[in-house]
Amino acid sequence: MKPVLALVGRPNVGKSTLFNRLTKSRDALVADQPGLTRDRKYGEGRLGQRSYIVIDTGGLSGESEGIDQHMAQQSWLAVEEASAVLFLVDARAGLTPADETIAQRLRQSGKKVFVVVNKAEGLEPAMAAAEFHSLGLGEPLAIAAVHGQGVKQLVEEILPPEEPSEHGDEVPEKG
Repeated sequence: MKPVLALVGRPNVGKSTLFNRLTKSRDALVADQPGLTRDRKYGEGRLGQRSYIVIDTGGLSGESEGIDQHMAQQSWLAVEEASAVLFLVDARAGLTPADETIAQRLRQSGKKVFVVVNKAEGLEPAMAAAEFHSLGLGEPLAIAAVHGQGVKQLVEEILPPEEPSEHGDEVPEKG
């Protein structure tokens, strides 16, 4: 079964940009306008021989009425479906109370969560990730989705190791 990666986080942290990068597509709309993604969007990505499913979600804002409630519900359904959650945060904006609220709920989900510090272009990765350690979800991983920086390493970190082929790597001896 293919791993399923759910992208969650506040509006405009780069979830759709990362979705497009991971799926090598332009299927997710990207703009500086919050609330553009409202429902779950599915795509398929590949790293070498390993393939995976990616779920893009709308931003989690903490609001509980109207469209925000619908987007939040869609995001939490994606978390339930996922084998791993990529919790995107914004290196430029820094840690916010909304990030802390989302992290608290993700800790309660029981899912494997990776904190992905996006928009880290031009920043030292360790410095970009530093303040996000306090979320208590493991080692934050700094990337720049729009430029592709750190994305391959992120996927390598998240995906389970490749399974050996059914035929093995041995070359049969000639007899």
